[in-house]
Amino acid sequence: MGTTIALSILMVTIPLGSTIPQSDKQKQQDIYRQYWGYDFSWRFDELPEKGSVRNHQVPYSGYVYPDNSGGTIPIMRKYDRAFHQGRPLATAFEEWDVQAWKAKEDVRGPLLGLRWGSRMAVPDWSGHCNGWAAAAIRHAEPQKNVVRNGVVFTPSDIKGLLAELYLYNDVVDLSGSDKNINAALLHAVLANWVGRGQHALGMEADPGEERWNYPVWAYNSDSVRRSPRQVEVKLNLGYMLDSNREYDESPRIHRVKSFHYLLDLNSQGEIIGGRFHRNSSRIAMLWLPLQPKAGRQPGNRLGNPHLNVQQVLSIWRDSVPAELRQKWVVVDPPREDRLLVLADPDDLVPVGYTVNRVDTHLSDHASASAQTGKPAVVVDRDWNATPIDPLVPAGELRVSDQLSPAASENDPPDDTGVRADRAEQPTIEFGPQVAG
Repeated sequence: MGTTIALSILMVTIPLGSTIPQSDKQKQQDIYRQYWGYDFSWRFDELPEKGSVRNHQVPYSGYVYPDNSGGTIPIMRKYDRAFHQGRPLATAFEEWDVQAWKAKEDVRGPLLGLRWGSRMAVPDWSGHCNGWAAAAIRHAEPQKNVVRNGVVFTPSDIKGLLAELYLYNDVVDLSGSDKNINAALLHAVLANWVGRGQHALGMEADPGEERWNYPVWAYNSDSVRRSPRQVEVKLNLGYMLDSNREYDESPRIHRVKSFHYLLDLNSQGEIIGGRFHRNSSRIAMLWLPLQPKAGRQPGNRLGNPHLNVQQVLSIWRDSVPAELRQKWVVVDPPREDRLLVLADPDDLVPVGYTVNRVDTHLSDHASASAQTGKPAVVVDRDWNATPIDPLVPAGELRVSDQLSPAASENDPPDDTGVRADRAEQPTIEFGPQVAG
């Protein structure tokens, strides 16, 4: 009896978290309908407790090409030899770009580290992390050399081309209107995209000045009801870390972020809000990469205008077996990649594909998973979230401040010498502040 009373008091005194604005809910619905043709689900009990991309779509750990180490300049030189008769067009743009987003930093002397003054310098964290993350989500890892106009592009070179191609390309921000993604949207977005859709997402991992982006590919969660309208959740989120250089055959460097939060439900069991506990990880945003656009054009205003999208994608296609490309499922597919060959009739397929179904023998585990609606991909036991103690009280949410780095005052000239107007940059594009 005493325990029952204590639990009742606990449930009554737990405050509600932040509520998802209706505009944020409508945006999630519109985006999901646009790219999947299905409704975004908010009902907690109907959302998968765990999810993963298909085994063959686990992203590779690529290189971030730091700006202070020259970015992708060596690869742009090779591209210029193949497609610009050696004229350093793509190279010159990258040489400008890696120096364009300097920020003020302190200069300290050797004696006691005293501050001598300040200087403008390229931040240590600035690079192509979002370009690599987008490429690893949208493309199978290149596997073989490809020759163009007598120039050999290795798998490492091709990954560098893709990282440059996606550096400033359009993304869709799935994080809502808060400064950083809140607990309710974190859960709902992961469950709908990674769980239902088996689709990887980009993650801007650290609220704050430094912007580090990684591909998210799996999650697993455990939950307990605190009341009819509150659920406590522990969730482990799997993502890929970047490698120390580019490899022809990339490693898979797995990392996990652990989240702990409380979700608020309405009378229909739909998620309407939530808040993080003190011991939870936080991230800035989840984002969705879209198909690449030409640099200096709508959808890629800040991108390298001397890198031809079709040429780069053609090189990638020639480096990957056709049967693998035809199983690679992403939203917003290019026209040349819209034929899919899939085995599971229950898989969600994004809008735009023509699908050929093939019959395969499913294991008992996969068959059971299909019947229960849970992913057939086995998530290792390392993913299991720590079980929740039903008597542990909820904590309080403390959101870190997110700072914006200084922007560059200059833009590079195009072929005509005209500088682009940065004010025209769409809000869903990656600008310099997200390079990591």
